[in-house]
Amino acid sequence: MKDKVQDTIILFDLDGTLIESTEAIVGCFYHSFRELKYDFQGDTEDIKNEIGYPLDIMYTTLGVPQEKVWDFVASYKKEYKKVSEEKTTLLPHALESVRVASTFARLGIVTTKTTLYTIPLLKNFKLFDYFETIIGRQEVTHPKPHPEPIENALKSLDATKSNSIYMIGDTKLDIISANTAGVKGVAVLSGYGKIEELKCYTNAIYNGALEAVLAIKNNEIKS
Repeated sequence: MKDKVQDTIILFDLDGTLIESTEAIVGCFYHSFRELKYDFQGDTEDIKNEIGYPLDIMYTTLGVPQEKVWDFVASYKKEYKKVSEEKTTLLPHALESVRVASTFARLGIVTTKTTLYTIPLLKNFKLFDYFETIIGRQEVTHPKPHPEPIENALKSLDATKSNSIYMIGDTKLDIISANTAGVKGVAVLSGYGKIEELKCYTNAIYNGALEAVLAIKNNEIKS
């Protein structure tokens, strides 16, 4: 693996970068609100705006009392386990982007989703075998935007810092994490981040993962 061109490493976020999971995520939030009889005063956009953060932070931001947050997380996870594969699809060109990336780079997943749910989804979409490492919520103490998830991915790959390490993600959390970890953050517009916000953290912004991978392959992304 380590003799791929320039030892390039590409780390991918998952939700909004490779997979479309909005229906599953939002649906599970509403399920937990109903099950635990919480009078949610927001709307679907409020939930979508928090995607990328850990579930406990999302619930807190959405108004759930701190002492009840983990009850809601448990309700969410129980429902998500049932519906995640059925209500999740690959984003356009996601499989192609990973296949192309694998021809010149070593690959990893860095997500705030737990590996308990990430691995079955990757296997379902025939993506699992392309990735050498998967870092989820369970593998870190501090999730994105902290640099720890990226740093742990690089440790698991036995990789040293270089100019050929990239993090592709759809929210500011991915890019801030990359910047703080000292790797190149590459943003995509296929998910939940707004272009105006992403521009604050990177100049490398593409419509989707395939465009981003091709830009990396062609050495178009500069520090």
